[in-house]
Amino acid sequence: MIAKVGEALLVSAGMAWQVGWSLVLGFVLSGVIQAVVSKERMRERLGRDGVREIALATGYGAASSSCSYAAAALSKTLFKKGAALTPSLAFLFASTNLVVELGIILYLLMGWQFTVAEWIGGVVLVAIMSLLVKLTYPRTLVEEARVHVETGAGHEHGGETVEGMTLWAKLRNPRTPILVAQSVAMDWSMLWKDLIGGFLIAGVLATFVPPHVWKSLFLEGAPAIVQVPANAVAGAVIAILTFVCSIGNVPMAAILWGTGISFGGVLSFLYADLIVLPLLDVYRKYYGWKMAAYIFAVFFATMVASAMLMDTVFSAFHQVPKPNVNIRMMVETFSVNYTFWLNVVAAIAVGWVIYLNRRHPMHHGHHGHAESSEHE
Repeated sequence: MIAKVGEALLVSAGMAWQVGWSLVLGFVLSGVIQAVVSKERMRERLGRDGVREIALATGYGAASSSCSYAAAALSKTLFKKGAALTPSLAFLFASTNLVVELGIILYLLMGWQFTVAEWIGGVVLVAIMSLLVKLTYPRTLVEEARVHVETGAGHEHGGETVEGMTLWAKLRNPRTPILVAQSVAMDWSMLWKDLIGGFLIAGVLATFVPPHVWKSLFLEGAPAIVQVPANAVAGAVIAILTFVCSIGNVPMAAILWGTGISFGGVLSFLYADLIVLPLLDVYRKYYGWKMAAYIFAVFFATMVASAMLMDTVFSAFHQVPKPNVNIRMMVETFSVNYTFWLNVVAAIAVGWVIYLNRRHPMHHGHHGHAESSEHE
């Protein structure tokens, strides 16, 4: 048993090593965007449920944080400040599916097809969700949620935005590196448990669950007309029950892909990071349990339908990759290669962030964080 535990920890550490530099890159890019993009401007433009507003919310989400909890808090803030329901939810999908670091990690662990499917799928998610909300628009629930959100639990994720007439002027502002470091530190404080949990869960399942169990669960060998929808549902359910959200579910997705789940099933698992049990409780606190139930139903249907659609399209064009059955060997093998040197650069960047953040600490904690003045 001790040997098995050690093996599971080795797999977990290997996965963390493979994607470490890309996580740092993603955090820094997200920090830069949060420092130079005014959230107040976002809120002013999202007050209707029109196509333009939904498209803008999707773009803003893609340029925002990939932490599911931070995305939920930002989405709540937009809704509280007057954004319509559909743009608020579109922002939520985009900020967890259309971000750079997620695509990089998927590419490294699972192949370019998953990166493309995740990014295209993010747009598909928004489109299907928007259609479902339009067909079932719960006017009374929305009004109740607006009342409830005034006293909802949680925090406002965001902060000061640097001044400047142009993007280049904002990037040159001496305050920008400090705000980037603070944003990175805040994102890490919210995400580290999910990331560590994701790596540990993936290592344990890769080590302790025999391959034949996964193959049976995912109906390997069954006709596509049966396997694709069944795996899409199974992927979402597994995501809900594992509690791992955001980028933390990518290592687990890699293990599932290597053990028999369909392409669409993996995508459904990745998409479902927004309906893990802790986040459903967050929605209940923000909007009330009725709206939380509505969000869950719409999201679950959207994720399963999107995963099935992406599976069908990629299969039709013969672009579904073969499972990486050597994922464990890959992550357990250490060598001085490009990953090593990129992680060295990432470690230097982390040191820079820690230095700046300690010299200029934020004066408020993770919870109860309120937005300070924002400038365009």
